[in-house]
Amino acid sequence: MIRRTLRSALLTTVAVLAFLPGAAAATPASAAPYPVPAQHRVHPSHPHAVPAAGRVVTHGARLNVRSGPGTGYRVIGHRHVHRVLALRCRTFGSGVYGNHLWYRLRHHRGYVSARYVHVDRALPWC
Repeated sequence: MIRRTLRSALLTTVAVLAFLPGAAAATPASAAPYPVPAQHRVHPSHPHAVPAAGRVVTHGARLNVRSGPGTGYRVIGHRHVHRVLALRCRTFGSGVYGNHLWYRLRHHRGYVSARYVHVDRALPWC
């Protein structure tokens, strides 16, 4: 299903660029100088975005859910070991044992450290 969606999106893009050749040259100056992979182009709040799942691996302790991507933000909740989390996107924050990635929870306005969460696939950037 993902291949079909990507193929139809690619065909649509090619068709639009074929009919509007000026549209290809009208890219914004802030666009990335390299092609962005497909999994990064879907906005995390898009209704067709497939939610990624992650499992808490804290070795017995509860995982803190924080209000922002860093240890300086206040704790707004906890998740227990082996709990499966629905994740929205990833971002950089303060380091936790050398890992500066943080995941934003999908149905909650909280962040968890990527050091203690194993994900099933790559997440888009926030």
